[in-house]
Amino acid sequence: MIKKATPYLTSLIYILIGMKTPTSFAQSLSVGTPVLEDSYRRNQLLGKLDSSISFAVRPLNNNALLKSNIYDGDSALSSNSRYIIQNDNGLHMELLPINWQHQITSGFPYGWNDGAMIPNVGYQTLLSAGIYAEYKFLSIQLRPEFVYAQNNYYLGFDGKTKPSWRVWYEYYNNIDLPEHFGQGGYTKLFPGQSSIRINYKALSAGLSTENIWWGPGIRNSLLMSNTAPGFLHATINTTRPIRTNIGSFEGQFIVGKLDSSGFPPTQFGNPAHYDEYYIPKPQTWRYISGLTIAWQPKWLPGLSLGFAQSFVVNRTDQGKEIADYLSLPFIGYRSKYNKDDPEKTGTSEQLKKRDAYISFFGRWVMPKGNTEIYMEYGRNDLPWDNRDFIVEMENTRAYTVGFRKLFPFNRSRKEYMQIGLEATQTENTRTLEGREVNTWYIHPQVRHGYTHKGQLLGAGIGPGSNVQALYVSWLKDVKQIGLQVERLVHLNDFYYTASSDIRRNWVDLGISAIGEWDYQHFIFFGKMHYAHAHNYQYELIDHPNQIIDNFWKFTPVDKNQFQLSVGAMYRF
Repeated sequence: MIKKATPYLTSLIYILIGMKTPTSFAQSLSVGTPVLEDSYRRNQLLGKLDSSISFAVRPLNNNALLKSNIYDGDSALSSNSRYIIQNDNGLHMELLPINWQHQITSGFPYGWNDGAMIPNVGYQTLLSAGIYAEYKFLSIQLRPEFVYAQNNYYLGFDGKTKPSWRVWYEYYNNIDLPEHFGQGGYTKLFPGQSSIRINYKALSAGLSTENIWWGPGIRNSLLMSNTAPGFLHATINTTRPIRTNIGSFEGQFIVGKLDSSGFPPTQFGNPAHYDEYYIPKPQTWRYISGLTIAWQPKWLPGLSLGFAQSFVVNRTDQGKEIADYLSLPFIGYRSKYNKDDPEKTGTSEQLKKRDAYISFFGRWVMPKGNTEIYMEYGRNDLPWDNRDFIVEMENTRAYTVGFRKLFPFNRSRKEYMQIGLEATQTENTRTLEGREVNTWYIHPQVRHGYTHKGQLLGAGIGPGSNVQALYVSWLKDVKQIGLQVERLVHLNDFYYTASSDIRRNWVDLGISAIGEWDYQHFIFFGKMHYAHAHNYQYELIDHPNQIIDNFWKFTPVDKNQFQLSVGAMYRF
């Protein structure tokens, strides 16, 4: 029957996607859910959410969020009135929240962790809604996503020499990151955050197109993020921490299918852009397999340790052994050294056809200090042996480090001030001068790279790039007003390969104003971002008669960028 929530239910748990009854359903809190996903994480710092949840294996699930102390009736995370279908035979059905986001971008594209949205100049919108149904062990979540982008033209890479274009294509021929997603408007309907699952206690298995996030980062994850649309995958995962005698465990294992964007790296037809360097990518889909496990030792509450690994391979290049289909812990990635015949030293031909990654991460939540610290260290090529790992830990590495602390601002009104920082680097280190290595997410044989539908699966800042961000804000429940400043360095690996001019690296300095507010069944959110790009696309104008004393007296080729993002979510 259909019935309205009673006042008794409003004191019980609210899980974003409409779950507000005391029964434990297997709904997901979708990765990238505006406002609420990070609000749950902040409440963990306040000691109001189970500290054994690592936030390193997402999407989170109702089973994980059920045990909490944040539902005091005044919180926007408490349940609101809504209509559900539920009967004594175990059938449950409900409407999922409606989420509508809008974005206007000028200058050049900016942003990541926006799922089905694309790098766009002009107007863009995303609309999602759906239903959730569960009967005994079976659950179905249908949450499609509709995207429209104006997709205006903007000036992308505009190298002035033929050699610079040759090097540029050496990178972009080996990754599917188009500057433009076709010409004119872009309209797509994706299956979005949808799944069909079999659920039993703390385990779930099924098919899904939901976005995945692995690792403790807030803005960047090295292996799995929501920068690209969700991809079709089979999954076996935990829905809450599994408690054992040595601590609690969370994890996920996936196999899936990645698709290309179908667009070239840059628009053709400009005679100065040397289209002849473009090498068409193979017309095949890619197979992906990955595994992550997070462990919280029972002797150190709040500390989570874990690893994640994945590989991508063209379906036409895939072998027939079990290791060619499954990402097994620490198997199949290490280069082999042949003591009897050093000339045969190296990675097998089958492994060379893989784009493989591994990361190790940790996060420590300290509720007494309202603080968290976290880090992730990753490599796209395992060392020869343990000695090589110790001597050159920086080889092919990428990392994310972060910190956040909440300070009581007005205890009577439950207000806090937040300060946090996060830094991510995917740029190669100096070891590339003596070793053959690939830039993160770029691969010469898996030539679409580590992408899906033309966007990255991992850190949204892009291959060979770096970002440092600092943010401060005022908080009350889910409400937030804050500022963020960041320094973003674009594809330094290309810059150091293509140019010996130390003045040309492309660096954006940006500042953002952030606002989030709830009112009854609505949650509103917005962000204004301004960035000044120094040496946009690695360009500057030299003066022919300059002398050595005037080396830094050049005409900058800088560019300004502005982005306004607003949205609203309605919860039934």
